[in-house]
Amino acid sequence: MRLPGTRYQEHGWEQVRKLLGQCSLQALAPVPPTLDAYVEAMAVQLRSAARSGRATMAGNSYGESVYELATGLLFELQARPGDWEAFIHAIDPADGEPLLRKKVNDMYAVLRDKVDADNYQVACGRACSANKIYTYRMLDMAYAELARLFANWQANAAQVSAILGRALEATPIEVRQLNTIANCRAEWIVRWSETLEQFGGSPGPLHTKSKRFASLKNGLDKIDDMLAEIGDYEELSSNRDTEWLQDEAQLDFWRVALGDDDLSPAPRLERAAILDGVSLPVKQAVFLKLMGPADDSYPDTWLAAGTGELPTMAQLAELEQVSLPTLRKRRDDAIASLPGIAR
Repeated sequence: MRLPGTRYQEHGWEQVRKLLGQCSLQALAPVPPTLDAYVEAMAVQLRSAARSGRATMAGNSYGESVYELATGLLFELQARPGDWEAFIHAIDPADGEPLLRKKVNDMYAVLRDKVDADNYQVACGRACSANKIYTYRMLDMAYAELARLFANWQANAAQVSAILGRALEATPIEVRQLNTIANCRAEWIVRWSETLEQFGGSPGPLHTKSKRFASLKNGLDKIDDMLAEIGDYEELSSNRDTEWLQDEAQLDFWRVALGDDDLSPAPRLERAAILDGVSLPVKQAVFLKLMGPADDSYPDTWLAAGTGELPTMAQLAELEQVSLPTLRKRRDDAIASLPGIAR
């Protein structure tokens, strides 16, 4: 699921969760440390796992790796000590590894939704709570389940009939219509939830005793608006999964425009007066976004020793001593100040 400003709601979260849980078991042993000590120990553990298969997996559709997302969330925890205190009060010395891992997972899951809710508010200028992010995710999950049922409607004819509110004699037209979450209807979501106790053995999310989604049962317009928002943003953002500057001629233009007529690579960047006043990590983040991690024009002093490329966004955030979202905002503000950028 994609929403403006959010980074942790997509498929990669499961691997982010596992990486944080795996490293936390090491960082918390033998006794729970202070928050600062935990963050320091976690940073060491994450760096040691940075090149593992899990850490290098795609974390979301914006090009951030599992490692980058995990590191960013760790720094967010440092800025929100209340979540750490709640976790410390919830654990018990007698907790075994599985229970401790679950409590770590719960801490980061709550933090994830708080962080994404805050960033959604910044991106949209509209109020949003962690619970609302949770509701968006539930609706996205419900759509995925509806799409699965509709695609295999013959094997699930009784349930699909109940969801659509009519008997089925041939392939329902809704099967062809439900090709995106934007085409999902609120009444289908409500009826799907109603059918789960009969066809799934337990009440659906809108029909449990929990009050979390109680207001949605009679709020079809609200459900429709939320489904449409998810669908609209996914369509909009699907065109932003590649870097802004793809044309090689434009790349060459920027290699020259950032300096003067001198064709030696390093001096052009070192003299890049356009970005005067911007810190080096932010400047490097700009070039990482615009020209990629490797380019002949980068000074050797900019490159990470192990890779010969620019540092990752997570590494640059550490150097800047800010969270990933903050670094991303500073980078985007710097890019917005550049003339002639094709956005």
